[in-house]
Amino acid sequence: METFIALLRGINVSGKNLIKMAELVQALSDSGVSNVRTYIQSGNVVFESGTDIPFIVEKLIQDKIRERFGLEVPVQVLKRSELVYVSNHNPFINDRALPVDKLHLTFLNAIPDPALVSKAGAGSFLPDEFIVSGNAVFVYCPDGYGRTKLTNTFFEKKLKVSATTRNWATVKKLCEM
Repeated sequence: METFIALLRGINVSGKNLIKMAELVQALSDSGVSNVRTYIQSGNVVFESGTDIPFIVEKLIQDKIRERFGLEVPVQVLKRSELVYVSNHNPFINDRALPVDKLHLTFLNAIPDPALVSKAGAGSFLPDEFIVSGNAVFVYCPDGYGRTKLTNTFFEKKLKVSATTRNWATVKKLCEM
């Protein structure tokens, strides 16, 4: 059995796309995945599946959410081992020892075109910074994520991919689960 992390975007935010976590756990359990558990109310799910192909599980989750809750929710699924690897290679921690409460990780649904990454202007948003590595974007916001321009929408527009972001505490917790 492979352990996966599903990141649902835009649920339980400002009273929109409401899904109770207990109902989500039941829906996913009914769809054939096992050992389903959630972390906080914002769409972080850890589970096990007999398949080792994230795309198959991602589609299964999107279909189940549409069927059970009537919602179209962007979902990104990755292997737990991938999340652990990415979290262990954060350049803002490993190279600069920046405060972890100011760090975020944006997950992209695909590796962006290098030309688009170059055009995104990584050094143009100081004091905020970002570093793209594969399909992950390490984000540092010294004044807080609520004040940055480096949002999901920013990365989606600049890199032409879907994105969802988690704070560093959530990333570490998901790695532990």
